[in-house]
Amino acid sequence: MSKRDYYEVLGIERDATKDDIKKAYRKLARKYHPDVNKEPDAEDKFKEVKEAYEVLNNDQKRAQYDQFGHAGTQNQGFGGGADFSGFGDIFDMFFGGGSRRDPNAPRQGADLQYTMSLTFEEAIFGKETEISLPKEETCNTCHGSGAKPGTKPKTCTHCHGSGQLNTEQNTPFGRVVNRRACHYCQGTGKIIPEKCSTCGGTGRVKKQTKIKVSIPAGIDEGQQIRVSGKGEPGINGGPPGDLFVIITIQPHEFFKREGDHIFLELPLTFAQAALGDEIEVPTVHGNVMFKIPAGTQTGKTFRLRGKGSPNVRGYGHGDQHVKVRVVTPTKLSSRQKELLKEFNQIADNNPITEDDDSFFKRFKKAFKGE
Repeated sequence: MSKRDYYEVLGIERDATKDDIKKAYRKLARKYHPDVNKEPDAEDKFKEVKEAYEVLNNDQKRAQYDQFGHAGTQNQGFGGGADFSGFGDIFDMFFGGGSRRDPNAPRQGADLQYTMSLTFEEAIFGKETEISLPKEETCNTCHGSGAKPGTKPKTCTHCHGSGQLNTEQNTPFGRVVNRRACHYCQGTGKIIPEKCSTCGGTGRVKKQTKIKVSIPAGIDEGQQIRVSGKGEPGINGGPPGDLFVIITIQPHEFFKREGDHIFLELPLTFAQAALGDEIEVPTVHGNVMFKIPAGTQTGKTFRLRGKGSPNVRGYGHGDQHVKVRVVTPTKLSSRQKELLKEFNQIADNNPITEDDDSFFKRFKKAFKGE
């Protein structure tokens, strides 16, 4: 069977650069490598790709091929006898086997996450607090070595401290080297003959740890606070991880919040809305006096500048938006009913319906102490 054109095999143009050739080869080698592709013809395609690459990536061989075609490559040592002794490194680069991280190199500890629930007011004004959470700490008995006091870990004799074992396999296409974590030392490069009785050889113990956390004023739902260096301890002398405190905020009975702005529904009596009044309006900063104009309708919104939440980054305060709700009383004396009926007749309105005034009562009780 005649051979396909090498440029066609790699899917490149005849004027392709070396970078183009290498890029095309890597893509196809990864696709057809027999350790990855189990299709029946994968080995043949991989061999074809390898052969095309060896010719076109060599300037002299490529020139001969361009001039004489496949005849110019004969007796050049291409074909089934190719030596893949160097392909292990390329394969490792493709599929991750080549990460040769030193098992004894310092590594940063893992980050921790803690969810903290705040009241509405705590989120507005911030606070200093202390949390308790389980975290790993260096074992005080063995000082993190994992070995029994008076003994030391030994270098693994199987991987010689590298934490990896190489397995060589001869295939029809050459020799392939696979690298795997050493199962004798679990990739650490060390063997502990006598393990520490406190930590069981891990070098770490779980402890309930107290950490001080500063909650900034104006923090909002879902925001997080980073406490540097309060995560899990580092490995082999590496730096510790960080602690991330995720904030949740308990809802308030009357106040609602959107960013730095606070919203309040303010109950008014019919008389206050109709005649106007000067009343105390509650805010998170304390009650303020506010004049309600006569003829105020349900749904009317007023703004109290600067009475919202402080900005968590220090950019001033938001506003408080007060939405009026006129409350219809449910319990009226005979005289009150008589006057309202008379008013209704004069105004030529429909009969006044009664509504639940429980919200009004709860509001007065919460902010006026009644």
